[in-house]
Amino acid sequence: MHACSATLVKIWKRKDVEEFSPNPYLAGVMNCLMWIYYGLPFVTGKNTLVITINSVGLVLEFIYIGIFLWYCKTKKQRVNVLWKLGAIVGIFVLAAGLELGLTHKGFVRLTIAGVQSTVFSICLYAMPLDVMRMVIKTKSVEYLPLPLCIAGLLNGIDWSAYALFSKKIDPYILTANGLGAILGIVQVILYIIYCRSTPQHSKNPTDQKQVELSNNELIV
Repeated sequence: MHACSATLVKIWKRKDVEEFSPNPYLAGVMNCLMWIYYGLPFVTGKNTLVITINSVGLVLEFIYIGIFLWYCKTKKQRVNVLWKLGAIVGIFVLAAGLELGLTHKGFVRLTIAGVQSTVFSICLYAMPLDVMRMVIKTKSVEYLPLPLCIAGLLNGIDWSAYALFSKKIDPYILTANGLGAILGIVQVILYIIYCRSTPQHSKNPTDQKQVELSNNELIV
């Protein structure tokens, strides 16, 4: 969420989305929808915290998308974003409808919903991998902010602890966020290794733009 907010501040200041991608916000919508569905009483039972947190996240993602649409310069850009958003919502409704219609409350429904939610969370956590590759290649952490790394790490740890210390261990929340915590640790280690070799200013504007666009894919 922090990365999305930082990107939108840049868009607001420039009054243009330029080459920034809406995909992180769209992926965030799907991720939140999946976890809200997973937390519903007729899927996993009473899971109020999961529903609440992801409902707030869903509202924020829609706000982000609204701001993105506002600063799109062309109708083609807006139509593209709205088409993708409609496709995401449609796929979610279709998947949830089929699960509810073809499965009964219990192990099968829980497993399908859990696997789907875990896959989307892992995809979101994996988005910074390209930035990490760039850090190793350039030996610079200019576009790997330490607060963002720590936030991702703490998020993974918090949700992993929640999954472990609930009345019943939740393997899906634990798997997704356990991997997220590991990725957060790797990011912090990379930051420590390369922070001293980071130049204060990028010498190549083109490379700076490319790395910034890669970092824009972060969402958690």
